[in-house]
Amino acid sequence: MTHWSLEGKKAVVTGGTKGIGLAITQELLDLGAEVLVVARNTQPIENKLRGSARLFRLDGDMADAGFRKLLLQKVRDNWGMLDILVNNVGTNIRKKFIEYPEEEYRKIFEINLFSMLDLTQGAFELLKASEGASVINIASVAASFDLQSGTPYGMTKAAIVQMSRHLAAEWAPFKIRVNSVSPWYIETPLTEAVLSQPDRLEKIIARTPLARVGQPEEVAGIVAFLAMDKASYITGQNVMVDGGMSVKGL
Repeated sequence: MTHWSLEGKKAVVTGGTKGIGLAITQELLDLGAEVLVVARNTQPIENKLRGSARLFRLDGDMADAGFRKLLLQKVRDNWGMLDILVNNVGTNIRKKFIEYPEEEYRKIFEINLFSMLDLTQGAFELLKASEGASVINIASVAASFDLQSGTPYGMTKAAIVQMSRHLAAEWAPFKIRVNSVSPWYIETPLTEAVLSQPDRLEKIIARTPLARVGQPEEVAGIVAFLAMDKASYITGQNVMVDGGMSVKGL
């Protein structure tokens, strides 16, 4: 068996039915993992992935605390432990800061940050039981740069990066690694409205040394690596998947 494998690993992927989440689910399955996908409607993934015997689905809203408890109980009942937790679920509402009503910015925080915090905290004993677990939190380059994509979104992603750093140190004695992955503009349903604007797309390409937007599979690859035992000495890192955007000056 190659070490470049996730065979036998048990994984949960939130928001795993489209875009980056779908690509992550596919990658983990391809590498041999059993994957429980969580989304409000998981039926589409069953058709896309041809009903893999290692694919499991659970429908529900990650913003609902009761559903998060149900999810954790399902993992306890079915596996009794958890090797890989990919916190991918997220949303955004793009507008100027002063235009956000309270219910909108609270919604962004609840889905992007608080649901992740609660699920990860609740999964501690399951991750600990793995004796070599990996938590991968999907953040964004918006955690570090102004992308004109909305202040609350950037705030939640920055918090995710910092949460990952703190947990990497706190949970290291339990052999739980925690990292974050920060994509730049990736071609997904979430970014379709932005990338369909020719002027905006031109600016994005100009800012990116590789001169293109990314593909979901290019994010999924680094997530899969961080989940592997091959990455066993990597924790507390925020990996930019950005085509070089973050290092470009002139």
